[in-house]
Amino acid sequence: MKQFFSDFSKLIKFRLTFTVVFSASIAFLIGSKIQVERAIIDEINWMNWLILIVGGFLVTGAANCFNEIIEVDLDKLMTRTKDRPMPAGRMTTGQGLVSGLVMGIAGTWLLGKLNLETGLISVFSILLYAFAYTPLKRKSPIAVFVGALPGAFPPLIGYIAAIGHSPVGYVPMDYLIAIILFSIQFVWQFPHFWSIAWVLDEDYSKAGFRLLPTKKKDKTSAIFTFVGTLILIPVSLLPTFYGFGGYYVAGASIVLGLLFSWYAYQLVVKMDTASAKKVMFCSFFYIPLVQLILLFDLVV
Repeated sequence: MKQFFSDFSKLIKFRLTFTVVFSASIAFLIGSKIQVERAIIDEINWMNWLILIVGGFLVTGAANCFNEIIEVDLDKLMTRTKDRPMPAGRMTTGQGLVSGLVMGIAGTWLLGKLNLETGLISVFSILLYAFAYTPLKRKSPIAVFVGALPGAFPPLIGYIAAIGHSPVGYVPMDYLIAIILFSIQFVWQFPHFWSIAWVLDEDYSKAGFRLLPTKKKDKTSAIFTFVGTLILIPVSLLPTFYGFGGYYVAGASIVLGLLFSWYAYQLVVKMDTASAKKVMFCSFFYIPLVQLILLFDLVV
C-alpha cells in the first residue's frame, strides 16, 4: 500500500499538483470574497470550493500523467525521474493512460459543474501542457513560453469558477481581475522555469531538454532570468494600481520581488548552481505568499 501511494504521488507529481490547486483555490476565494463585499452573494460557497479543489487536483494529475506517458523513455534517462512508476516498470503506459483518462474526465466533469468556462479552460490546459509543451521541451526554449500558459491558468480558473454563477453575471472589473491574476502567475513562470532548468541542466541534457533561453548555462540565460524577476515587480503591483489590492500586498510584492531579483542578480554575477537554487526556492515561496496576502488585503 505504501508503494502504491508513493507511485501515485510520483505519477501525478503531487507537489506540482498541490501548488496548482492551491493557486486556483486562493483565486476562488478572492473572487468569492469580492462578490460578498459587493453584496452579490451572502457567503462563500464552500461546496463549490471543494469541487474546485477535487476537480483541479484530478485535471492537473491527468495532465501530468499524459506528460509522463509521452516522456516515459526520456524519464528513464534522468536521475530525478527514472524512479517514476512507468519508467521504473511498476506501471505500464496502458495503465497510465487509463488513469489519466479517468482523472481527466472526472476532473473536467466536476469543474464543468461549476460553470462551462471553467471546464473548457481546464480541457485546454490539459491539451496545451501534454501535447504542446511536452514535445516542445526537446525542440526549443519556446517551450517555456508555451508551458507558462497552462501554468498560469489556475488563478484564472479559480476566479472564473467563483463568479460563473453570479446573479449579475460578469462585469468588466471581473475580467480585469482575472487577467491580472493570470498575468502575475504567467510572468512568474519564467524565472521559476529558468532557475529550475539551470539547476537540473545536466539531468535535463540527458533527455535532450532545451529549456534555458540560450539552451545552456551562460550569462545571457542568467540575464533573462534576472530580467524576468524585474518585470514581475511592476506586474505584481497591478492589483493595487487598479484598486482591488491594498497597500499591504503592494509592499509585500515589492519586498518579495526585490528579494527574488537580488537572488537572480547573484546568478548573473556568480553563474553557479548554488545561486540558481536560491532563485528556485525563492520562486516556490513567492507566488503563494503574494496570493495569500492579496486574499486578506482585498479592497472592493
